[in-house]
Amino acid sequence: MKNGTTAAVERLRRDRNAVILAHSYQPPEIQDIADHVGDSLELSRIAAATDASVIILCGVRFMAETAHILAPGKTVILPEPDAGCPLADCIEVPALKTMQEMYPEALTVLYVNSPASVKAESYACCTSANALRVVEAVPSREVIFAPDRNLGTFVSRHTGKRVHIWNGACRSHAAADLREMRARMEEWPDAQLLVHPETPPEAWELADEVLGTGGMIRHVASSSCARFLIGTEEGMVYRLRTLFPDREFMAAGLIYCENMKKITLQKVLRSLETLGPRVEVDPEVRRRAYESVARMTEVSG
Repeated sequence: MKNGTTAAVERLRRDRNAVILAHSYQPPEIQDIADHVGDSLELSRIAAATDASVIILCGVRFMAETAHILAPGKTVILPEPDAGCPLADCIEVPALKTMQEMYPEALTVLYVNSPASVKAESYACCTSANALRVVEAVPSREVIFAPDRNLGTFVSRHTGKRVHIWNGACRSHAAADLREMRARMEEWPDAQLLVHPETPPEAWELADEVLGTGGMIRHVASSSCARFLIGTEEGMVYRLRTLFPDREFMAAGLIYCENMKKITLQKVLRSLETLGPRVEVDPEVRRRAYESVARMTEVSG
């Protein structure tokens, strides 16, 4: 039975011509009321294509900024304005420009977990799902990859291009507890371990597959395995259980993002009532960032 808040969200969503987009790391109750749940690439494509007038972005700030870059005519709302991303915060325009001056032959591939102002200084954005394909598609033999060093290292191991890697990291994934991961492997010895490329390379050595969240979904769909250990933010476990109720999933590595848990049903309802807090990108920054983000959406995950 729907509670009063959920019913009110559904009514206002229709009245406001709004679409609710939620990242796979969001809490279960947010995933349940979303029109679409997915990774950054999927949400970006939906934001660009939606006919809705209002986009309620249940994720973190850089995701809402990306939605506004792709859909400037829409009202983009982030229900919790303090939902930031430490990885995105670790890179700023002056430092990136210094690195670009060091490697003048390299084009910049910027992980989507980054500020809009920095996207405006990059050749192309990428997600964990399509990072390697984007790097391969860039028309240069050298690339600067920023800001996640683990994802950059993963890409560098699978491309023939020279990759200059920014020294940033997702705190949650970089702090993955390998001892706990090994303990879960002992608990479920018949399970496949899937880890995110933002985790340390030591986790990749333990894993059966290194995949972004979208890749994890595709892998499970094609696998005959009944059990999976999931080495990414724990919200992904709920997403997989929802999609594949006939399989078993358990989180591994104690990976938790507090920023991804800041949005609640009450905040979504308030956003629909007030049409705020809105996220907007400066028009000049948006114009310069658009091509970089568009190149990301054009490359498959």
